[in-house]
Amino acid sequence: MIRSASRIARSSVVALFLISSWHGSAGAGPVPYDLPQDTAKLRPGPGAEVAEANCLTCHSPDYIAMQPPKKGHAFWTAEVTKMIKVYGAPIEDSDAKAIADYLAASH
Repeated sequence: MIRSASRIARSSVVALFLISSWHGSAGAGPVPYDLPQDTAKLRPGPGAEVAEANCLTCHSPDYIAMQPPKKGHAFWTAEVTKMIKVYGAPIEDSDAKAIADYLAASH
């Protein structure tokens, strides 16, 4: 009997806490914020326009810049292939080669 009374008391405290938490946040509106302007750009070079047209539709140039440097053509070919086959990037075969060539040369 004592166990069930303490269980009920504990449940009541938890319920009261949840209700008061919900009530306190119910009137809160969204907090306005401004994102910083994206200033990153792809490095100039042959194929930069193709990479920009295809890659930047899904992610920022920062994502490309975060990749390990000097990984070579095989790495970038695998990355572009992954974007196409795994993530469904609508990139033509000729563009995929141009993108891999550009990224291998510029990153």
